Amino acid sequence: MIAQPEPKQDVLAKRDSIVAGLRALVPGSGVIAEAIRLKPYETDGLSAYRQIPLAVVLPETTEQVAAVMAFCHREGVRVVPRGAGTSLSGGALPMADAVVLGLMRMNRILDIDYGDRCAVVQAGVTNIGITQAVQAEGFFYAPDPSSQLACMIGGNVNMNSGGAHCLRYGVTANNLLGLRVVTVAGEVLDIGGAHLDAAGYDWLGLLTGSEGQLAVVTEVTVRILRSPEGARAMLAAFKSNEIAGACVDAIIGSGIIPVALEFMDRPAIHACEAFAHAGYPLDAEAMLIIEVEGSITEQDYYLDRIREICNRFDPVSLKVSQSAEESLAIWKGRKGAFGAVGRISPDYLCMDGTIPTSRLADVLGRIGEMSAAYGLQVANIFHAGDGNLHPLIMFDANDPASFRKAEDFGADILKLCVEVGGCLTGEHGVGVEKRDLMGVQFSEIELDQQRRVKSAFDPGWLLNPSKVFPLKPGVAAAA
Repeated sequence: MIAQPEPKQDVLAKRDSIVAGLRALVPGSGVIAEAIRLKPYETDGLSAYRQIPLAVVLPETTEQVAAVMAFCHREGVRVVPRGAGTSLSGGALPMADAVVLGLMRMNRILDIDYGDRCAVVQAGVTNIGITQAVQAEGFFYAPDPSSQLACMIGGNVNMNSGGAHCLRYGVTANNLLGLRVVTVAGEVLDIGGAHLDAAGYDWLGLLTGSEGQLAVVTEVTVRILRSPEGARAMLAAFKSNEIAGACVDAIIGSGIIPVALEFMDRPAIHACEAFAHAGYPLDAEAMLIIEVEGSITEQDYYLDRIREICNRFDPVSLKVSQSAEESLAIWKGRKGAFGAVGRISPDYLCMDGTIPTSRLADVLGRIGEMSAAYGLQVANIFHAGDGNLHPLIMFDANDPASFRKAEDFGADILKLCVEVGGCLTGEHGVGVEKRDLMGVQFSEIELDQQRRVKSAFDPGWLLNPSKVFPLKPGVAAAA
């Protein structure tokens, strides 16, 4: 189970005055303090862990965020930033003595500049909301995590989120131009802007993926791209996970970079087909979704080359979508995969690690061996093109022993990722889920150097505490 630092008793003792102070800064319905209304904020997408927070505050402007942060800093109150709560690593898990700073009311598109191909949005705008705002003019926002209907751009920045189409277009960090952030003391900083290569240190790179440890993101300037002429998806089915993994490595090794290259194994194929009715091959052990885009000529060229590569691996079937409706159905199945697996098991842990694509076949085989050893079923659904694994480990939440086995199984998968030259996380972040595994990838010297960066921004360790860094004597009290 995940350990948490002891709550600050002095903060708990003055809860009423803290709530009153917050209500003075964010009036109306902007502060939640009643126990029953706090329940929705006790967890995030990693729902196995729960904690009712001290209070929730819902600002609507950067100025209100700055006022709340300055107040909490003076009072020594911990703050947990939260968007839609879709984090799968416990990144928005609160503490008993912490105020949850919910940014979901900051949901306005502030500016769109088609000439310079950028948009300025508040942190609570959904990922898909950016594309919806610009698609009528033939533009889109590239990163597309599976939770894009709900997840918010501020959270995407904090976790450096990816998605199926990031093989071609890059993750969140590759699609940002600027940030407006609020420090732990309530200062407002503008980082970058509507231009390339801001002068000075790369603060944008430092803050992106920092998991809310360094500052609160309130506004984001993103790149928007011209929509492609068209796109088509191919389904390639194989006799084993290992063969499918070898095919992925061959495609990437050929120099072809599809727009997307996604993997599903048999349990995932069956769950997603029952949900989406997309025509997935139910007789296969593994399946790839491969999408290309461009003109019809470009699409045909790349699909022919990819088909040639797939045929080397004796596929069970190859199918190219023949209409926009077929492509939508294919992606509906993939985008709804995590929910669809709930048809198999209502309880599962969604892991997130990355590996070199050359090790896919080996790693998938070893995950299968681990599954047998732990006696827990696993469904593999992931971004195969960039080696970002998302094994879903199924367990019984009503059985504590089953949950502990699932946690141990997940830890072994992440250790394997590091062992073969990968890392602990690709896009979900460290949060509390992988916090105690950081020592697997980083030495104590490296972790201490990272802690110094955290301390430079947040000397009292008040901002999103107990995340990312392993608790240790001398740190646990402050972290």
